[in-house]
Amino acid sequence: MEIVLRNTKSKYLEIFSLIDLDNINETFKKFPSVEGPLEAKIFIVNKSISSHQLSKLKNHFDKINVRSLCIYSNNRDTILTGKSLKIDSAFFREQEINNKLLLLNPKKKDDIFHKGTVRSGERISSNGNLCIIGDVNPGAIVSAKKNIYVWGKLLGIAIAGKSGDKNASISSLYLNPLQLRIADLIAVGPKDKPKNYYPEIAIIDKQMIIIKPLIIENKN
Repeated sequence: MEIVLRNTKSKYLEIFSLIDLDNINETFKKFPSVEGPLEAKIFIVNKSISSHQLSKLKNHFDKINVRSLCIYSNNRDTILTGKSLKIDSAFFREQEINNKLLLLNPKKKDDIFHKGTVRSGERISSNGNLCIIGDVNPGAIVSAKKNIYVWGKLLGIAIAGKSGDKNASISSLYLNPLQLRIADLIAVGPKDKPKNYYPEIAIIDKQMIIIKPLIIENKN
């Protein structure tokens, strides 16, 4: 179980692991001077939490002035337990929970690796490179400060070099996006589907975004 605490100005305060739910007191001793009101997010993967354990945890949050409490879990029993205690609880897949933690954790590595389909309405953002093993569906948005690699179909919106890096690129095994952005340049995807199925890369050349075959060099 991972817990993230923020103050009302959304400034990061603390992220920590809670392994022993029956010994919560020791964990919360590290927050004697935390000023609220606060919001807390609880990330629970592959674990069922009892009503007694969650109620005890909620009481500790009340003591440090947590006004907003959310649970994210891939365990349906945990979600039902949270809702029974009137805690905002949402079901997410394990990969989605890990991605949320990566985005919240300031000590995270800049590069993000995502395995699985990025569905319509979902967003993934990276402070470095972003590598996706799977498809990016229409309605999904993926972005990175550096390069984007999609080992699948890129059908949604992709934004590379979002901090202004004009050397950034967007690569995909099947490049048919709704929109591409690299630094401050924007290109709309083609109306017709690509006739060829081979890797392509989008880069900036002469102040415009161009798409060309992706050639992987063999250094052996």
